[in-house]
Amino acid sequence: MESTIEQSSEYRAARRQVLRLRGFYAHLAIYLAVNAGLLVINLYTAPERLWVMGPLAGWGLGVLIHGFVVFMGGRVFGQEWEARKIREIMQKK
Repeated sequence: MESTIEQSSEYRAARRQVLRLRGFYAHLAIYLAVNAGLLVINLYTAPERLWVMGPLAGWGLGVLIHGFVVFMGGRVFGQEWEARKIREIMQKK
């Protein structure tokens, strides 16, 4: 029975990661589609001034941070980090 619980826990963790990945890919797709549209509007209405760079850079930073959290977040501040910090604190006492 214990192995079933472990498998279930692993399954839930994997499912959470898949949902995070899906959310990131949706965010990236929307970013690309909207900013492509903004670029077309910008080049059509005011090609001499690239105002699209502001939204592209600002939202792009958000996409980068989202990607970092999805792909690296577990390694930086995930369960492994928590367990390591708990051991460090307990050894100090």
